[in-house]
Amino acid sequence: MTTADRFRVAVDNRDLAALDDLFTDDIRFYSPVKFRPFEGKPTVLALFKVLLRTFEDFRYVGHYAGEAETSADGTTRPSAVLLFRATVEGKQIHGIDLLHFDDDGRIGEFTVMVRPRSAVHTMGEAVLAGLVADGVVPAPTGQ
Repeated sequence: MTTADRFRVAVDNRDLAALDDLFTDDIRFYSPVKFRPFEGKPTVLALFKVLLRTFEDFRYVGHYAGEAETSADGTTRPSAVLLFRATVEGKQIHGIDLLHFDDDGRIGEFTVMVRPRSAVHTMGEAVLAGLVADGVVPAPTGQ
């Protein structure tokens, strides 16, 4: 079973321990709503805890494997693109997860792209609320 397959199973089962085994310690997660990546396994696992409870009817609907250039250092790495569909607060989301693998086959970089824009906004607000509620990030100031 490939790392991408194991990742899909972990997400389907909402299994954070399995995700922990799949991520490198220095994983970077590029979000569609945040310019800088989330960095490090503890932070990315905390983010996934929120994502797994925020997305409704999340399902992967396609899978492509190959190679792609990473964002961090521009090296070409084995990669997988997982297409997904989900709902967040009534908004239908269509997106992709781009996974880059290290030499041991673990996920070292993770990029999410989502459409449409209205769903990205709704998703961003819901995930931020979850991260604040879990104490991962401070509440935005001025609200």
